[in-house]
Amino acid sequence: MFIKQFYTNCLSEAAYYIESEGEAAIIDPLRDIDVYLEMAKERNATIKYIFETHFHADFVSGHIDLSKQTNAPIVYGPGAKTNYEIYNAKDGESLRIGKCAIEVIHTPGHTLESSCYLLKDENNKPHAIFTGDTLFVGDVGRPDLSSGNMSSEDLAGIMYETIQNKILPLNDEILVYPAHGPGSSCGKNLGPNTHSTIGEQKKTNYALSSQTKEEFVKAVTTGLQSAPVYFAINAKINQEGYEDVKKVKEQGLQLLSINEFKSAAENGAIILDTRAATTFTNGFIPGSISIGLEGRFAEWAGMILPFNKNIILVTDEGKEEESVIRLSRVGFEKMLGCLKGGFEAWRNANEPIDMIIDVEADELIMDIPHDPNLLVVDVRKEGEWADGHLADAMNLPLQEMTNVAMLAQFEENQNLYIHCAGGYRSVIAASLLKREGIDNLRNVLGGWNSIKNEEKAKVVKETKVLD
Repeated sequence: MFIKQFYTNCLSEAAYYIESEGEAAIIDPLRDIDVYLEMAKERNATIKYIFETHFHADFVSGHIDLSKQTNAPIVYGPGAKTNYEIYNAKDGESLRIGKCAIEVIHTPGHTLESSCYLLKDENNKPHAIFTGDTLFVGDVGRPDLSSGNMSSEDLAGIMYETIQNKILPLNDEILVYPAHGPGSSCGKNLGPNTHSTIGEQKKTNYALSSQTKEEFVKAVTTGLQSAPVYFAINAKINQEGYEDVKKVKEQGLQLLSINEFKSAAENGAIILDTRAATTFTNGFIPGSISIGLEGRFAEWAGMILPFNKNIILVTDEGKEEESVIRLSRVGFEKMLGCLKGGFEAWRNANEPIDMIIDVEADELIMDIPHDPNLLVVDVRKEGEWADGHLADAMNLPLQEMTNVAMLAQFEENQNLYIHCAGGYRSVIAASLLKREGIDNLRNVLGGWNSIKNEEKAKVVKETKVLD
């Protein structure tokens, strides 16, 4: 028996390869499937099944393309309905790979079709459970993403029954392999590790502690942040199907001349610059949106960019394919191509460029007392801001900045100093403001991590929010 976890940090997502006696199963694959095909080839194995724990909301699965490549059936648990062919397994049904068995355990709560997969070894002993978004390390899946006509409280109530009847009876030594790790928006309190055991979770996971149903429902529904806007789009794509990723790559990797690039932009295509934030501020094509590959790129692209508009890319040389693939992971399919030669070619052709002024944290602190028109715009999430921010700062979370009305509130005479936690999100925010014609702004290098260490920084907390 062989188990391999494929963990993708920028999405906090885990997919799995399981193998026994030359037969393999893939659980929750990402859209770019080559890594699974290559592993099966290296190990001289045949992919027999593709298991989906539920309709994922935070990424587009590779299940359809992988099934086409391997002829392996796509397996969902009870209740899943799709626009493509699947195998609906029954609760308690076992499917074999080599000398091992994978038992389907229907675990509704995060979504109604959610299922876990219990791997039993050659001696039919339970060895590991692949929990999808039902059980995380330190948390359970949020119950407010795919409820149909049900409230989050109703789904949390169903989750309680799932935990009591399906998870807690499992043996303590069983390994837990969830679909997500720290940083995922599919839960609210995920721990730092990407695997655990049932016994450890019984001891440390608040959702598995001894409590009434009412206490459980309150615990899992309190304090949930708003779900990213693209979650509903991705869940629908996973249920209804999508374009072959090879076709998406073929179109997105076309190299566009400067004239072709300009023509696409004039016809409404979004200019997305995937270079590092610190590179972007030093020079970019006017109207570009910065989302650097070095951060949670796909996640922020899903929250910031429209899915119904064409996208043209500016990338570092050699980063074209990575940019297109990572966009496809969250459902983008309308990439028209990349600027040939990147930003350097644009600049060398004497085309117009724009810049964002970077300032150090100490310069911001020195400027505050002397500039009555200075406004600090903190683009961190509300909880981050509440835990400590500059006095008189304005909190405008980055995920809310796609609302043009939110950006229209700034006055022409205001001097905006934009910051986030470390400097990645603030550059995205600054590019969005620039795109709306707001030029009188500065990006604070190092963000809050630098600002809070300045001796003269006036730091306050929002105790009502923290409570």
